[in-house]
Amino acid sequence: MTDSPSGPGPRRTRAARTAEPPRARGRRTRDAILRAAETLFAERGPAAVSVADIAGAAGAHPNQITYYFGSKDALFVEAAFRLLLHQAQRLEPIGLRKRTPESFRAALARTALALPAVPVAVHAMSVSRLRPELHASVQQSLSVLFLQAERYLSAVLERRGWTVDRPAAVEVRTFWTTVFGARLFTESGYSGESADVDLAGVLTVREA
Repeated sequence: MTDSPSGPGPRRTRAARTAEPPRARGRRTRDAILRAAETLFAERGPAAVSVADIAGAAGAHPNQITYYFGSKDALFVEAAFRLLLHQAQRLEPIGLRKRTPESFRAALARTALALPAVPVAVHAMSVSRLRPELHASVQQSLSVLFLQAERYLSAVLERRGWTVDRPAAVEVRTFWTTVFGARLFTESGYSGESADVDLAGVLTVREA
């Protein structure tokens, strides 16, 4: 007896799952753990999330977290920056809608400071500070963030005919470093708010 033309029967579906290559199954499991960790860390913070919580949300076993990431801290750092890289893309359509350098600078500053992933990333950097084995992960994530931001800024400058007073790579690094610093002030008990920092003034985007 064969399966109907309308789709695979249960036996074929089970066989397909069984036949999935181990490497592909491993990538799927690792990605599920990362996605679950992103959500839980963003909602509760790392201190309130256990390895068992993440494993349960991902449909994985706790020992798989150690296998794929080494430790909860390593998973937190990777998840935090993955979340930031995703949310940082919100800046792009907002910036493209602006028609003047002044409104562009203000929109980017306002949106970046409000990203929920920024304080999570700041926490991840503080965790990695005392964990040398996590430095490479942070370095790689920041490099991706800066590269994405540089490409975006260069495209906007070309499209609008604007310019900046320094290389685009330096411009975006200065911008994001100030974003992190502003949130660090508020997270460390500073009585003001991150919005008190003139982040828009850090950007040098202007008419050519």
